[in-house]
Amino acid sequence: MPYSSVEWPARSLLGVLSPQARQDLLELGVRKRFEAGDVLLSEGATDRHALLLLSGFAKVTARVENGETSLLAVRVGGDTVGEMAAVDGSAPRSATVTACGPMTTRILQPGALHELLMRRPEVSVALTGIIADRLRWANRRRLDFRGYPAKVRLARLLVELATAYGRPADGGVVVGCRLTQPELAALTGAAETTVHKGLRELRLGGLLETGYRSTTIRDLARLKQVADLPQD
Repeated sequence: MPYSSVEWPARSLLGVLSPQARQDLLELGVRKRFEAGDVLLSEGATDRHALLLLSGFAKVTARVENGETSLLAVRVGGDTVGEMAAVDGSAPRSATVTACGPMTTRILQPGALHELLMRRPEVSVALTGIIADRLRWANRRRLDFRGYPAKVRLARLLVELATAYGRPADGGVVVGCRLTQPELAALTGAAETTVHKGLRELRLGGLLETGYRSTTIRDLARLKQVADLPQD
């Protein structure tokens, strides 16, 4: 099930902040609800506000040169979107953010966000770290495309989603942001048929289960082996 407004992933902005800093951030801006398919932010727009996601999850997409839309990332409750425009404000937005179900957010205006970042260095350091993590994630995607076969790329993506957004449940790790096979294909740079085959093999091997709006990693250690990743 989607993340609630009171339980955020440990690696999200709301998840890493101290209780007082988190409360200060939650008091900024105005609350706004979005429904599935609503556009939170539009690629090319020049508005400057950021959004703090309190619940639900959204997809980040951008147009490529041939006119197609490419899925770049997912964001869940506890994350921010649009923070680059709010902090920098020198270029149009680089991506579109779309709600994948009911979402609750807070709209953060640049001035209020800047004031908080100056007053609460903890929030500034945490936000900077998250932006750096996102850049590293994008760099890993590009390297994975060149260095690993499709099944390994799929396993690496699932491990990263479980690590960033997963929650322990019933002997496994539940990833609350369910992605379709075409979306997994976009994030791994693989054909949809290849992703379908890879998921089937992982299910038959007992490594994961897929259900309504969720994916459960049943054996994270073995999935890391398939992903050619070191164990913790």
